[in-house]
Amino acid sequence: MTTSIAIPEDWDRSGLPGWTYFSEELFELECETIFKTHWQFVCHVNEIAKNGAYVTYDIAGERALVIRGQDGKVRAFHNLCRHRGSRVVSEERGQCNKAMICPYHGWAYNLDGSLRGIANKDTFPPMQAEKWGLKEVEMEIWNGLIFIRFLAGPQNSVASILARFDAEIAPYDLESMLPTDSNSMHDTLPVNWKSVRDVDNEGYHVRQAHPGLHELYGNGYFDEPFVDGTSRSVGTFNEAHGNSWSVRKYRDLLPKNPDLPEAQNCQWIYFGMFPNLVLGLYPDSIIFYQDIPQSATETIQRGMCYRRSDEDRQMKVARYLSGRIDRDTADEDQMLMVWSCEATKSSAYDGVLFSDLEYGVKTYHDHLRNLLPVMGRPERPLQGQMAEDNHGLLKKGA
Repeated sequence: MTTSIAIPEDWDRSGLPGWTYFSEELFELECETIFKTHWQFVCHVNEIAKNGAYVTYDIAGERALVIRGQDGKVRAFHNLCRHRGSRVVSEERGQCNKAMICPYHGWAYNLDGSLRGIANKDTFPPMQAEKWGLKEVEMEIWNGLIFIRFLAGPQNSVASILARFDAEIAPYDLESMLPTDSNSMHDTLPVNWKSVRDVDNEGYHVRQAHPGLHELYGNGYFDEPFVDGTSRSVGTFNEAHGNSWSVRKYRDLLPKNPDLPEAQNCQWIYFGMFPNLVLGLYPDSIIFYQDIPQSATETIQRGMCYRRSDEDRQMKVARYLSGRIDRDTADEDQMLMVWSCEATKSSAYDGVLFSDLEYGVKTYHDHLRNLLPVMGRPERPLQGQMAEDNHGLLKKGA
């Protein structure tokens, strides 16, 4: 799958104004308009393979848990006890036996979310148990990946959003892949979440900032812009010898995956899904990384690697080496995120000037401005006016 990219001759190369990277008022609007109303990836079904296994997910003031019931069915709930709102399960991931027990007052819920029991029930007025179960969260499973959405929003189903990648991803058999501890990532960064996306949505910086990755790809890398909520980037392996031990050994030891088309045996392919998810398809594994905003100036970047269920020793070594390359690249990118984000507060900062090679960043910004046109304003709105000004701009553009 390749796409020719038509870039307009006269396009806005200025990017988002600096104030959008440190405004807490804008961040609150982003939480309500973007993160609560758009699909969020939680985990792979094989991360909760056993009945009673769960994973929790927090974003934008919301708390969810995804759990496999005694019947083997996967469900998603708000991680809030109906009594006082405590977390029903407190760990990021874990295993329940027959019930979820709230650690605050001991209310018990069955694994299907229904109310099982109330501690000191006689101290409460008469209650109908069927009305006091955990509240469900909208959920969709795509190729074994579990997505949730806290509030109804502008996106279609996950399956329809990612449909254009169906044929390309099918040979990897993502649904059967297994989670690994290798190359997992959970880093807290002192940056605005959009700085993470800005670095990730262009390959112009690869030659200069990622020597290992550039040795892997050479000039065989291209980005496609964001269109209808998704993007695609492809790196085709370079045949030159190179200086990086990890890159040389990876290319030498990587076995051919007979399930993949010939071209995909020597490519790393990335799918971006608005607003904050990237899937990486490698011949040896599949990875994801995702940014979880904590405030206007702090972001968690998390990620994980999934291996083939029939992985042999040689493929395992190749996966280890691709993980080394990925970790180096992530460290280099995180430095760039910090530098570019802190610049937006400088008195010398007067915006950016995009290259044609950074057109993907521009199209991502277009997706943001469509939802929050206030981001297009060069000056920050007066305190307390952000939501009202944005509503007015949306109404004006309708």
